[in-house]
Amino acid sequence: MDIETLRDFCLKLPAVTEDVKWGNDLCFSVAGKMFSVAGLDGPLTVSFKVKDEEFDELSNSPGMKPAPYVARYKWVLVEEVDALTLKEWKHYVKQSYDLVRAKLPKKVARQHGLE
Repeated sequence: MDIETLRDFCLKLPAVTEDVKWGNDLCFSVAGKMFSVAGLDGPLTVSFKVKDEEFDELSNSPGMKPAPYVARYKWVLVEEVDALTLKEWKHYVKQSYDLVRAKLPKKVARQHGLE
């Protein structure tokens, strides 16, 4: 996984925007709610939300850990991008998108064409 592959995949999802927050983090959001964050300083690191039942296993897997500040919301940080295959990357990033999208208020989802 590299930053361009991640960007291409995320930006193909409906109603996704990207912006840089905190000076060095590329954030991908659906209807204003973040679903993935890529660190732009140093080697690529990526955070995303996972299902509750996956959190413990993934956050203790080699190359991964609980994401700082947002682990309580079941976010993991991938510190070694080779820890996941491209297929796994696509699965977990899309799943994170779906988890965040599912929590959007109906009115917000409608405003962004996500009904």
